[in-house]
Amino acid sequence: MSSEPIIILAEPQLGENIGASARAMLNFGLTELRIAAPRDGWPNPAAEPLAAGAFEAGVNVTAFDSVEAACADLGYLVAATARPRGMEKPVTNAGGAVDLLKAQARPTGVLFGNEAQGLSNDHVALCDAIMTYPVNKAFASLNLSQAVIVFAHAWGEALGQAGRFEGTDAGVGDPASREELIGMFEHFEAELERAGYFYPPDKTPLMTRNLRNAFIRGQWTSQEVRTFRGAVKALAIGRGKARIVRDD
Repeated sequence: MSSEPIIILAEPQLGENIGASARAMLNFGLTELRIAAPRDGWPNPAAEPLAAGAFEAGVNVTAFDSVEAACADLGYLVAATARPRGMEKPVTNAGGAVDLLKAQARPTGVLFGNEAQGLSNDHVALCDAIMTYPVNKAFASLNLSQAVIVFAHAWGEALGQAGRFEGTDAGVGDPASREELIGMFEHFEAELERAGYFYPPDKTPLMTRNLRNAFIRGQWTSQEVRTFRGAVKALAIGRGKARIVRDD
């Protein structure tokens, strides 16, 4: 499998978009940025604020005089474009482009067009495949850095990057055991019984089952069970100065 793809900006116009693209790249672990024939040259002070430190934190930028020079050493190149081109090339989305790039054993890149016109047909002709996004057909234009971040996100997701939270259940405690749940049920039901909630008495089994089913659907954690039982106790006998003394 190849290493990370190189992001190439073809004839970018605004330094701000170069900086924002660098930031988007580093957010998802991409560090190699090439800029081909930038309108305002390079380096460009306007790129620094939008990069938010990405250049210092690891994004390497190389400037080239032309798109051809920027991709000359790449073995596989994907063009990012929203327009049909009538060319005999595979067309895929961001996830599909990631799969194509990961399958290569040679240097790869993704080519993004400039803010005004996107990629020219000549630029797309240099590429092996076309990547497009499922945008609104009536408003398909994306800001350059936004286009970069859509691909960068797909790349980071494919690598299994968890970000600051390790997995989808991060921050959620251990599931409550059946024993903990039953203890909570019995505690709650005992207080309801004492308060006269179960009436008429012959409806008690049905009412109890309904309550338990509702609780079960909640997928409670052990901490949530403890918190709820504390709340039931506080309602039943109070806390602090509001606490009452019960014979039971």
